Amino acid sequence: MQVFHHVASLREALAETRRAGKTIGFVPTMGNLHDAHIQLVETARQHCDMVVVSIFVNRLQFGLNEDWDKYPRTLENDMARLREADCDFLFHPDENEIYPNGMDQQTRVVCPAMTDVLCGASRPGHFEGVTTVVAKLFNIVQPDSAVFGIKDFQQLAVIRRMVEDLCIPVEIIAAPVHREPDGLAMSSRNSYITAQERPRVPVLNQCLNWVKGEIESGRRDFAGLEAEASKRISESGFKVDYFSICNSRNLEPAAHDDTEITILGAMYTSAARLIDNVSLEL
Repeated sequence: MQVFHHVASLREALAETRRAGKTIGFVPTMGNLHDAHIQLVETARQHCDMVVVSIFVNRLQFGLNEDWDKYPRTLENDMARLREADCDFLFHPDENEIYPNGMDQQTRVVCPAMTDVLCGASRPGHFEGVTTVVAKLFNIVQPDSAVFGIKDFQQLAVIRRMVEDLCIPVEIIAAPVHREPDGLAMSSRNSYITAQERPRVPVLNQCLNWVKGEIESGRRDFAGLEAEASKRISESGFKVDYFSICNSRNLEPAAHDDTEITILGAMYTSAARLIDNVSLEL
């Protein structure tokens, strides 16, 4: 695995790869890699000849009171895992390399669609930070394909829209949610969950699947289902951020005649904000 810290040297290496006629897959991450990240790398490998992974904790997508300072940084372990996964190129820039003119003066990429609801409602500016850094990374790497996890369903939808709107020539590949045996979606922030909370956190996924089953059985009182699921989560000792039944394509509240539905939820533990979702077709 070749490791790069600068845009120029990475571009030079990737130019040689393209001249050799090889396709490039890309997996952008913020590090603290776990099995779900490795699954993304493996998915990229299935679609492309060479795989690039970036590790960059992007301060632009963190809010004022969020966890940028304490976000887990585990570079040595991350590099070992990527070598085991046969990653070809690791891009690990510092903030000055990504934002050479400072973040205050950084040109921003704004996607108006789907960014002020769900996670966007409680994390203002978050998706602007995501789309800005992902657009920059796409311009740096210029991959043929990029892989994102379905766990961040809203992020996936926003990036797809950005790619479509800006005519960026990259195929966006969605990878399934990677879960613990009890259903908890893998996340770097799971390390914040306390031992006392850990047996109870699968309630989010359990409620998502319960609502999915109710809809498949014919229930269409979506507001009632959202309220019941939120109550179950609250009774388990967690604060609900949102629990929403949405149209899978535009993330608007689902209508009774929608055929593609995604149920999304977010909740707070004492130190973590966890998200998850399930989708169904009717």
